[in-house]
Amino acid sequence: MAEHVVTGCPVRLVHRQPFSATMHRKGFTCMKKVFLLLWIGLLAVVGSAQGDHVPAYHHGPLEPGDAAPILPRNQLWGESFQYPYQVRAYQLAARIPSVIYQLPCYCYCERIGHTSLHSCFEGTHGAHCALCMKELFYAYEQTKLKKTPAEIRAGIIKGEWKMIDLEAAAKRD
Repeated sequence: MAEHVVTGCPVRLVHRQPFSATMHRKGFTCMKKVFLLLWIGLLAVVGSAQGDHVPAYHHGPLEPGDAAPILPRNQLWGESFQYPYQVRAYQLAARIPSVIYQLPCYCYCERIGHTSLHSCFEGTHGAHCALCMKELFYAYEQTKLKKTPAEIRAGIIKGEWKMIDLEAAAKRD
């Protein structure tokens, strides 16, 4: 009989039968722990990397042809628009497209090709993302207070949008 030694885990396992159920189970458990630790480490690195830069945005106003239009009212239905705040976010985005074109989006959707908060509302992404909608409601409120896109962007970078309550914001004009 040949002995099989499994190393690389805190416990050294010696078995007399190749591929024994015990060796396989303990080795698999150890591998799961190693992969879990690697996954947590990767998430920590990605999370810290995201937090240290301002996401993509445009430095000037929206010009004709620069971006796709905000998803129109007649397409605001279905699973993506189950809640009033989802529909309301798109209605408000259509009112301030040039403003949101100049704002970053802190869901870091630039990784999927978005170039500003405006991009989030060209399709259904914005309806599925609370961060996008909170930034949009914040931008709309600040626009009503006569803030410039640069001033709104500064507030977004500071995280002022995080205090927005979606349901309450949807009920305001």
